Amino acid sequence: MDLASRLRASRAASSFTESVIREMTRLANAHGAINLGQGFPDFPAPAEVKEAAARAIAEDHNQYPITWGVPAFRDAIASVYARDYGMAVDPETEICVTCGATEAMSSAFLGLLDPGDEVVVFEPFYESYGPDAILSGARLRYVTLRPPDWRFDPEELAAAFGSGTRAIVIGSPHNPTGKVFSREELEQIAELCVRHDAIAITDEIYEHITYNGATHVPIATLPGRPSARSRSARCPRRMR
Repeated sequence: MDLASRLRASRAASSFTESVIREMTRLANAHGAINLGQGFPDFPAPAEVKEAAARAIAEDHNQYPITWGVPAFRDAIASVYARDYGMAVDPETEICVTCGATEAMSSAFLGLLDPGDEVVVFEPFYESYGPDAILSGARLRYVTLRPPDWRFDPEELAAAFGSGTRAIVIGSPHNPTGKVFSREELEQIAELCVRHDAIAITDEIYEHITYNGATHVPIATLPGRPSARSRSARCPRRMR
């Protein structure tokens, strides 16, 4: 028996299904269909981005960085927080650069949750949250977002919190609905987090993609709110 045939996935990993996004991409490629399941840009990367990448290669920026990110990059991320949201973020202790926001969310689950902890999620939700919960041993509690405005019922949300609640996941702007949580909604969520000593883990990679006058408000900007955050700069952060 060869090595490949002797290997087996863990029970947790074996419980995963194929990624819906990847499955739709595979089927679209197989049948020549238009793929609306994955966000591929139909335009080239900006010239200045390609030039900066080429310059980094030419200048031999190719060694292992500090595991939480190159200092200059973390400094730049902190400056964006200050510029866009008026937040003072310590690049040494409050920023960790990851390979994509999906890794950031997985790291937040694994780093903050213990087996048996409960995590509130708004349904529908981005597909990686389920595997993240399985790997961390957490249990998901579901709260429905209802069309056409994709609002939640405050009573249903309050009922989802309990003595075992450790965290809530907030995607805003939301994937897949595009909903942008209002300040009023975020304040309701924050009040429950404070009451139950729960962490808000926010997925904010679409923070600059808003429509119809909607304004993105990070829950971490609300006074005294504990949170862990994953954003388009691809960094999770936790505020005390």
